[in-house]
Amino acid sequence: MCDQDHFENDAQEYEARGLTTRKQFGAMLGAGVTMALPQVANAAAVTETDVTITTPDGTADCYFVHPSSGTAPGVLVWPDIFGLRPGFRQMGKRLAESGYSVLVVNPFYRAKKAPVAEAGGATPIQELMPLARALNETTHMTDAKAFIAWLDAQKSVAKNKKIGTQGYCMGGPIAFRTAATVPERVGAVASFHGGGLVTDAPNSPHLQASKTKAQFLIAIAENDDKRLPNDKTVLKDTFAAANMQAEIEVYGAAHGWCPPDSRVYNEALAEKAWSRLLALYGKAL
Repeated sequence: MCDQDHFENDAQEYEARGLTTRKQFGAMLGAGVTMALPQVANAAAVTETDVTITTPDGTADCYFVHPSSGTAPGVLVWPDIFGLRPGFRQMGKRLAESGYSVLVVNPFYRAKKAPVAEAGGATPIQELMPLARALNETTHMTDAKAFIAWLDAQKSVAKNKKIGTQGYCMGGPIAFRTAATVPERVGAVASFHGGGLVTDAPNSPHLQASKTKAQFLIAIAENDDKRLPNDKTVLKDTFAAANMQAEIEVYGAAHGWCPPDSRVYNEALAEKAWSRLLALYGKAL
């Protein structure tokens, strides 16, 4: 998951470069404003719905968006530590416009309905750490089963196509575990600035993921790579040993660069990561 001290240092560096201030950014996000994402060429008309999904631990509030006609491969999106919010709804809608039936979840539904971070990506991360620490391997896997089953019950989700899953920050390990939990359904996994993909534990997400049949895209932040330079090698070696397809790349951006409401959002590299995501889904789903 996110490292509180490092995340704050990265955000402060971003502010020091004069791109924004915490006060300005917080005001923008509090008003529901995010960076405008580029429009999708030949975008499909989509239908958006707020939904509640029953899980073994309660009911999860989620956002579901899909092409208004026909069926499309399902995609399960795990947000970063700031949770389900306008920025991730925007990302989900853009993915649906590209031809996917997308479920963006509130991973913290056990404690609070979304939005849990009132100022989005400008919310002090220490306020959210208790929510993140309350999640674990068991919650990851039970939620994955419930959400995949819900997707499979929707008329807009193609049953003859594999499902994709993508995670950001703390969502990276959850996406890995989703593939391990429902290996027969998940055909593609993407992690963007995921934290904790590689650990010394026998249930490390990277070891669980290497036993699936999915194809992987792993986009690593430059500062994360500097702190843990061996992780990319471990990931490459693990997937190679399992004879699995995995694109693993270090991006020259700070942890959190993909969501449009992040204090370290890097549009050029976020777009590169997005293009690689579409390439992955295009061949694996």
